Amino acid sequence: MKQTRIAVIGGGAIGRTHAVAIRDCPGTELAAIVDPFEAGAALAGELEALHLTELDALFDTRIDGAVIATPNALHVPQATMLIEAGIPVLVEKPLGENAAACRALVSLSEHTGVPGLVGHHRRHNPIIRAAKCAIEDGRFGALVSGTISATLHKADSYFDVAWRREKGSGGPVLINLIHEIDLVRHLFGEIGEVFAMASNDRRGFEVEDTAVILLRLSGGGMVTVALTDAGVGPWCWDTTAGENLARFPAMPAVSHMFAGTRAGMSLPDLSFWTHDGPADWTVPQVNRPLEIVPMDSYVKQIRHFAAVIAGEERPRITLADGAANIAVIEAIRTSVAQRRPVAPDLTGQDAERQTMVE
Repeated sequence: MKQTRIAVIGGGAIGRTHAVAIRDCPGTELAAIVDPFEAGAALAGELEALHLTELDALFDTRIDGAVIATPNALHVPQATMLIEAGIPVLVEKPLGENAAACRALVSLSEHTGVPGLVGHHRRHNPIIRAAKCAIEDGRFGALVSGTISATLHKADSYFDVAWRREKGSGGPVLINLIHEIDLVRHLFGEIGEVFAMASNDRRGFEVEDTAVILLRLSGGGMVTVALTDAGVGPWCWDTTAGENLARFPAMPAVSHMFAGTRAGMSLPDLSFWTHDGPADWTVPQVNRPLEIVPMDSYVKQIRHFAAVIAGEERPRITLADGAANIAVIEAIRTSVAQRRPVAPDLTGQDAERQTMVE
């Protein structure tokens, strides 16, 4: 069987995760690691892959696709170079630093016919797929309210990398909240309005370390998000879902709670609460957890990328989805600055979800 050769641009922590997933995914081969630093060279050596220091050198190598796992500011420029060269891309989240640049990348992909995906890997996780199924088949009902906690205390050394402290590329709103925005849009549809407050009191950087965000869904329902990279607590997807145990622990807590008109659901434990009788707060509820078969979401994501490269599937998380997520982030930033509700500007964006049957 012909192997799909995929290169990884960026040899940091998330680049390693993608490179290992390529190695572990049947039918794919790690073609190269592109990174100018020693960490990239060490990763290439460990995984017995070609090491390149410049992106241009990749064009002299036979590859079928590339994963971009570099600092946020490089995502759009590098994706542009690769798409112009006819190479399909999987771009780590966030797709870019601003919606305008992301929209330009969407247009380039549409014009050239070269596909692009965004690395919101949670959509490939069986936990999220089970939750989505419960919503789509009507068991959950319509969203009424939701509460999301993203409490992820980051060590001081994390911020030794300058861009993580700088406006435009750093801060938990762009780096971490982007996952929650994509998840809410995936499960419940478009976000029509946001209201947010943020603070940098704990770390004192240019960027925020704490934020509280209210999301009003276009189709009805509201979700609140409490976000911090300076507070201690287990209530975060990364530290409870167990999907990347090489980097994060899996603690027995929940990070997401959603109330529907027919059921209540929490993640990642997939508790699914319904009344044992009439739907009344005085009547006991029964938890019948949703069932899944555990799978590696990063390997699933690479398998899907290979299928897109082969023309067998359409992108599940499109570049347009990535651009829409950034538009919501920009609305949140505007809301923080102007202290008012803001409607995301989704003008000219087709963020249709395109889920393929496997």
